Amino acid sequence: MRILQVIHGYPMRYNAGSEVYSQTLCHGLADRHDVHVFTREENAFAPPYTLTTDHDADDPRVTLHLVNMANFKDRYRHQGVDDRFDEVLAHVRPDVVHIGHLNHLSTSLVARAHAAGLPIVFTLHDYWLMCPRGQFMQMFPEDPSDLWAACDGQDDRKCAERCYARYFSGDPADHDHDVATWADWVHRRMAHVREMTNLVDVFVAPARYLRDRFVRDFGLAADRVRYLDYGFDRARLTGRQRADGEPFTFGYIGTHIPAKGIHHLLAAFGRLTGSPRLCIWGRPRGQETAALRTMAAGLPGDAAARVTWLSEYKNQHIVRDVFDHVDAIVVASVWAENSPLVIHEAQQARVPVITADFGGMGEYVHHEVNGLTFRHRDPEDLARQMQRLVDDPGLARRLGARGYVDDAHGDIPAIEPHVDAIEAIYRDLLAGRA
Repeated sequence: MRILQVIHGYPMRYNAGSEVYSQTLCHGLADRHDVHVFTREENAFAPPYTLTTDHDADDPRVTLHLVNMANFKDRYRHQGVDDRFDEVLAHVRPDVVHIGHLNHLSTSLVARAHAAGLPIVFTLHDYWLMCPRGQFMQMFPEDPSDLWAACDGQDDRKCAERCYARYFSGDPADHDHDVATWADWVHRRMAHVREMTNLVDVFVAPARYLRDRFVRDFGLAADRVRYLDYGFDRARLTGRQRADGEPFTFGYIGTHIPAKGIHHLLAAFGRLTGSPRLCIWGRPRGQETAALRTMAAGLPGDAAARVTWLSEYKNQHIVRDVFDHVDAIVVASVWAENSPLVIHEAQQARVPVITADFGGMGEYVHHEVNGLTFRHRDPEDLARQMQRLVDDPGLARRLGARGYVDDAHGDIPAIEPHVDAIEAIYRDLLAGRA
């Protein structure tokens, strides 16, 4: 088959969870198929919508078609992106289109693929189809002290006031007009997204929580949303060797953004007794990283000296560069993460995970079975769970040894059977079209 994957970023230009999964899937599919990727880059020195071609540096069998999107962040439709996508469709002539994310691309790519008569698969990585900002968190909560407040559901006016107020004029006399303008924008965006979802043949959800929420809250038909956890290259997650005699070390892996709850992790770490360490891996993000470093510098006692900031690592080297140096991984996200890759990767390396009892995080980490969970968005409870492992490193080793709870041997899903399952979806759709 000729397969066209669509994803809003691709490693190493972009290296978050959905991008890393997409690359792993592309590598697995490339063993058997002709794989192309339609994705974006941000080149401020090139005209918008310029299309270039590249290859995956780790697997040159995968061809990348990169549309330049340096100047757009919030618009959901782009005629220029749609036109470049049509050009790629004409050149590649794919048998199936598999979408991973459309943010920073164009929602109407779905309509272009549908018009070309192609079956469309859509993997859900977050809530972007049902929440314009993707994570059900409010930028401007009613209580300003409740930073990044959790949102209980999409509503046009609430979206305007709580997330799009950054575009208001700021003049109190304009407030009602600004609310109405942006509420209308959100309404039209949501209506268009629903039109596009009606054109998708199959949705894939990597967490049961995510599947159920899209069915319950967004109204997707249950028979169109299939649960299938991510697949992983398990070979690169072997051989962990943790040195003896080092201080108990917690690790954080991810981007330096508020949604990831690093501020809660730092607050919790500052409450711990003893001399544990905290290693934070991730690509620096300007003032956000600077603010976190300032926060860490203000921790009580000598805690600041026990926080280490490390650069971004290559995902293929995660065992050597990360897991060999930690005793536990903390996932403190303040949004309802669905199926974090880092949780799975840590479990395969037999590293215990501390995470929230919410969303897909609590789905894959069971308290006192293969890790510890804390009350979502509660740094004090996070500190209590972290302290348990500092006080009893043996507990950490026992929890880590259990691994992935949905497998008797503790192994996370391998990429090979995952590719088989994805292929089966493609083939069923193609057979139906035939």
